[in-house]
Amino acid sequence: MGIQWAGEQTLTELTLLLLAFALSAVIGLERHRKLKSAGMRTHALVGLGSAVFTLVSAYGFPSVQATDTIVDPSRIAAQIVSGIGFLGAGVIFVRRNAVSGLTTAASIWATAAVGMACGAGMPLLAIMATALQLFAVTALGWLGRKWQATPEHTEFVMTYRGGQGSLRTALQLATQAGSTPLVIATKTIERGSRAPRFSAQVRVNLSSHSTAQLLDMVSDVQGIKSVRVIAEEDEHQLG
Repeated sequence: MGIQWAGEQTLTELTLLLLAFALSAVIGLERHRKLKSAGMRTHALVGLGSAVFTLVSAYGFPSVQATDTIVDPSRIAAQIVSGIGFLGAGVIFVRRNAVSGLTTAASIWATAAVGMACGAGMPLLAIMATALQLFAVTALGWLGRKWQATPEHTEFVMTYRGGQGSLRTALQLATQAGSTPLVIATKTIERGSRAPRFSAQVRVNLSSHSTAQLLDMVSDVQGIKSVRVIAEEDEHQLG
């Protein structure tokens, strides 16, 4: 059987492939800007691969389709959904009973659907799905934070220089404010210097007003370079 480099559907297939790549990269850009473990490249590859699998399933077996054999293009699409589940599970982390990475995993799953829609020849559906996905991770996140009840705890990330007791002082201030501070994770940012830099993710159970006062005091502690409250959708900050 000879190789057919181009056919009647080639231009359509390439257009749908490029569209899947572009839409998936746009979705991944939002995750990339939030420093997630799966960013623009991962999402672009997921969408591109899903589109290729779907295109091959739909147009890749013309010799078989010419016979009396029954071909079911949906079988490859079903396997894509199963395979993406394993990839999404790889970005979900559980640390001290706190689950992180769910939004990124769902984003990868939805990106695969966008790629499949492009491969199936439904570009308008893929574009609308991309728009709704971006709306969900931006506008809905903002609305959720605005309308949610007062949280039982607040988490913040602080960057500090080592060797100055900055973390210990911050925890003492939180305790004096009436909280029971919990260090969820720490990370080394810079090594090989007299004063290496670290970051720590800390959880405190204080009211919003008390938390704001605490963060002001922590910011003034010697050795602490920055303090930032973690929004609810900012999963896996230090992993």
